[in-house]
Amino acid sequence: MGVVAKRPPKTASKSGARRPIAESAPRLIHLPDTSLTLARMTNAQGHTINWDKAIARNRDALLRVLAALFAMAGLAGGVTATTLPRHLHNHILRILRAAESAVRRLIVIAARDLVVVVAPRKQAATTTTTSTTSVPAVAALPLLDPRKRFDFRPRRRRAKSFPRICVIGVSEPRPIPEIRIPTPEDAMDATRLRRRLAALKRALDDLDGHAKRLARWRAKRDLGLNRSKYVSPMRPGWPPGRRKRAFHAVDDILTECHALALSLEREDTS
Repeated sequence: MGVVAKRPPKTASKSGARRPIAESAPRLIHLPDTSLTLARMTNAQGHTINWDKAIARNRDALLRVLAALFAMAGLAGGVTATTLPRHLHNHILRILRAAESAVRRLIVIAARDLVVVVAPRKQAATTTTTSTTSVPAVAALPLLDPRKRFDFRPRRRRAKSFPRICVIGVSEPRPIPEIRIPTPEDAMDATRLRRRLAALKRALDDLDGHAKRLARWRAKRDLGLNRSKYVSPMRPGWPPGRRKRAFHAVDDILTECHALALSLEREDTS
């Protein structure tokens, strides 16, 4: 009979001591870059996250990003730019979408323990007084994520040519219209962009006030007084402004804030 060779058992290292097995950090959903940071925060607090420290850390990072956006938009020195080049406007907008989503998730975290009592809605009394002066309302950061729009209709195709019908000797052919192609240096109105930047700055300066706004929205939702049909301020799936490949520091901030808000929702539902 042949001899069957067996694999030798695993032995200790040359020094005689076994190598310690490194404890792997807990895996967090949608958090490839900041999982170790959150893992250290979780282990340091006895398997609980220090929410105040997480809010302060991400708020400071978002304030730095916002200061850079103000400088790019020409608003740092008090100068108001009415127009911006198309390439700069689009670049600021790409960063601003992610920053707004991150701030919304910070507001969700800040409103985790707030309880607000909302009275039932009363019918507004009719008044006959009229005011001649109106104060423009200050734009506030929307608390709800913009939802995805699904359009299954076929894509509209534009005609590349048009008929040039004429009567010989009576009318001339219709002139060919000039098709203007957008260029990166086109001047675009920056009014709406400035309002969104100012609203984001006010939200970061007053996170507690916006957390109370969200708590009132939740209380009205429970009473059925909200006009919106949504249950959560965060939309399902990835947050608005999320990119698969990060190209700016705000992408990592959004990833961490989204993971924190998801973990908070899991704690509330458990």
